[in-house]
Amino acid sequence: MDNYEYTELLKTLSIKMENITGVIEPKKLQTRLDEIKELENDQDFWNDAKKAAIIQKEKTQLERKLNKYSIAKATIEDAKELYEMAKEENDEESIEALYEESSTLDANIQKMELEVLLNGETDVNNAILSIHPGAGGTESQDWAQMLLRMYKRWAERRDFSVEVLDYQVGDEAGIKDASILIKGENAYGYLKVENGIHRLVRISPFDSNAKRHTSFSSVMVSPEIDDDIDIVIEDKDIRVDTYRASGAGGQHVNKTESAVRLTHIETNIVVQCQNGRSQHKNKATAMKMLKSRLYELELEEKKAKEDGVAKSEIGWGHQIRSYVMQPYQQVKDTRSNIPYSNVTGILDGDIDEMIEGVLIAMNKEKK
Repeated sequence: MDNYEYTELLKTLSIKMENITGVIEPKKLQTRLDEIKELENDQDFWNDAKKAAIIQKEKTQLERKLNKYSIAKATIEDAKELYEMAKEENDEESIEALYEESSTLDANIQKMELEVLLNGETDVNNAILSIHPGAGGTESQDWAQMLLRMYKRWAERRDFSVEVLDYQVGDEAGIKDASILIKGENAYGYLKVENGIHRLVRISPFDSNAKRHTSFSSVMVSPEIDDDIDIVIEDKDIRVDTYRASGAGGQHVNKTESAVRLTHIETNIVVQCQNGRSQHKNKATAMKMLKSRLYELELEEKKAKEDGVAKSEIGWGHQIRSYVMQPYQQVKDTRSNIPYSNVTGILDGDIDEMIEGVLIAMNKEKK
């Protein structure tokens, strides 16, 4: 990198930072934080514990966003200042150090730019992710397990925690169903783009003739909703089924019908949980999963009306991505239309770049 290239990089990053400033509106964030501070000084504020908790959560999110913005802005300004000083003093060593740090600087601003896109009502929430194999028996069940591992590895790379809510082992290999809760900042914001049908093309390890097979699995992602979000589900709205848990969990697995399946009659949404040792705990978790799915459905319908799009056009039931392992190596998402050759890395959880590509592409469509 030379002086011209570095100068152009700083110009580009400055423009990006201006755009980020326009979206984040830091002055408004600070004004709201000042308002919250005034509320906290009022002794009556703490009398309503539920309301106080909601505002405290808002405060934490605003402080986090403003802090990240301030750091990104200061980083660019410091780089500009140091570069001008180094040029004036002909300090080649400092200039070279700035060149070496340029890729990190670019990556940090790009990350900040991406987080600006995660401004949905529930983007900051934890994510409930469910995987269901399509038709095809062992092939699809094995593919479903590969996807489950991919998302678990992605969560590990981000230091997010993962809690297994439901796990049903396949007949020969893989899984029949699985649901996990991924806990981390913006988990739902990132993973919401994973909603849809995932297609795998490979030489089957289960085919003695080594033929190429195509398998499908669906991924559904919902935000984990807070207790303060009011979703009313009456007993008459759901059907409750209990069954014996089929996964690991001790001797109780084969003796008690602790697993719970809930079916929402009006929407036909089905959720299930068998991770807990008691039917009561599993039912409570399944109810939380159902509320999250219904809340997401409500948001989708609201957005569809605003955009003038028919509900069927925005559903999750469509193919979004193909993972091809033979006869060539490529992963391609239908929304960003960007091909990736690092199939092994992607299946090992290296999906950030792919997710970012989709988020950016979807944001461009809105504009």
